[in-house]
Amino acid sequence: MDDGAEGYMTTHMTPDGKPVCRRGQLCGMMPTDQFFATDGSAINAAGRKRLQEWFKSTMPGTRYFVVAGHTDSRASDEYNMALSKRRADAVAQVGRSVGARIRDIRAYGERSPRVPNRGAANRAQNRRVEIYCVSR
Repeated sequence: MDDGAEGYMTTHMTPDGKPVCRRGQLCGMMPTDQFFATDGSAINAAGRKRLQEWFKSTMPGTRYFVVAGHTDSRASDEYNMALSKRRADAVAQVGRSVGARIRDIRAYGERSPRVPNRGAANRAQNRRVEIYCVSR
């Protein structure tokens, strides 16, 4: 699987059996502290409205979206995986509510930090939901 912004692997194959890479780009990164309470996965009303507007403005020209949840390293790996999944699911649900086609939801927990988890400012950067736009 290609989990980077440069492409998104699907289960589709070419006639000779090679996987197809769909071109995609990271089109949105939302700091989760803006949308969720600590240890929560319910999006507040202001966050829901902001996400709905974002999805509506991004949907033209986008075939579908991939939503990926991330956390900092302050809890266990198992807990962080579940929390990042719940948060990615919540963002995907908002997207679907305005007609966005959500192709995949991924949870990375603390496994893919943007910066080292040292200090409050760094941990805040790692608590995020990334949204990939796939146009082909």
